[in-house]
Amino acid sequence: MLDIVSRSELIKQDLIGWRRHLHSQPELSFKEEKTSAYIKEQLLKMGINDLQTDIAGHGIVATLRGMEGPVIGLRSDIDALPIEEKTSATYASQNKGVMHACGHDAHTAMLLGAAKLLKEEQKAGKLRGTVKFIFQPAEENTDEHGLTGAPYLLRSGAIEDVSKALALHVCPWRKTGEIQVHSGPSMANIDNFSLTIKGTGGHGGYPHQGKDPIWLVSFVLQGIYSLISRKVNPLDVGTISVGEIHGGKAANVIPNSVKLSGTMRSYTKEVRSQLIRELHTVASMVETLGGEYELEIEHGEPALYNDPNLTEVIKQSAKSLYKNIAIYEDPFGMGGEDFGHIAEKIPSSMFFLGCGFEGENERKLHTDNFEIDEEALPIGVAIFVDCVRRMLIL
Repeated sequence: MLDIVSRSELIKQDLIGWRRHLHSQPELSFKEEKTSAYIKEQLLKMGINDLQTDIAGHGIVATLRGMEGPVIGLRSDIDALPIEEKTSATYASQNKGVMHACGHDAHTAMLLGAAKLLKEEQKAGKLRGTVKFIFQPAEENTDEHGLTGAPYLLRSGAIEDVSKALALHVCPWRKTGEIQVHSGPSMANIDNFSLTIKGTGGHGGYPHQGKDPIWLVSFVLQGIYSLISRKVNPLDVGTISVGEIHGGKAANVIPNSVKLSGTMRSYTKEVRSQLIRELHTVASMVETLGGEYELEIEHGEPALYNDPNLTEVIKQSAKSLYKNIAIYEDPFGMGGEDFGHIAEKIPSSMFFLGCGFEGENERKLHTDNFEIDEEALPIGVAIFVDCVRRMLIL
């Protein structure tokens, strides 16, 4: 049997074909019906028919059983974003206002590629354990209960026997042939807030007769923007931002209330709790000035915690497969990733796979011109497969 790198290159056209089909037919979170059907079709063609379907709506967990050994999970996300694509690709989105602008089409294609190669190893009697290929829906958005796909996946019991899990994410700020890894907290806890400041409103010519909520908000904003610099330890990671302010409808009318919406990001549970407490404290200052407040917190994804041992496996795999690969060891930023839910329950690690074009400006994630260098696809597959081999004999 050829080495993993060669075998991954041999299926490059399959990878490109899968990815381009998925790219042209993107579907939003919890609506991935056709995407799921396509994934199922490809798995069955490979001879992988142990499938659990309709998980969290349209998720699939495909199981490949080899010799006795541990159960390893490989995960990709399958949903797209509400973005109108503005690329000139021949395989551009055919669904108006929906686009694979975060690389989930590539993630899915690479997981299919790993399934294909590991199925070959199973048929040859060389698979030393069980692999579960997790095609997870709804990573990008929540449902009416405020949940993304990962919590539903965990509740389903489909991966309760998984002892270790890996995921990857395409990385346009790194070039093809580079990866980014990090041990420990690597992406942020996400908490969004909605804060309503209440006054009594009135005539703009007689502000002294009421309690002006816009005036009250001016103090609240100063407090919010002081939290990170004066309340959070400078050695800790945390941030808070206000994204929306709504209040008033006329120049000469003081409104009864003003609503602020924003987000808080952190890397630890301690800072996460601290930011929420401090936001309550800041908001409560309006009570001393005659106002009232209501604060609602929507808890999103937990911080992505990358298991140090599994992160080391990724690094060793990449170095052994690609002698000249550049490995950057940095956190992935303050974005959210619902793989963090899985990493809370199962030792896990995610790595970022360089997909940027040499000599071109970065095609940023979540933008209408996002694109990847498809030469990166076999690299992701090879690292996935080699990591599985190493994890099955640990």
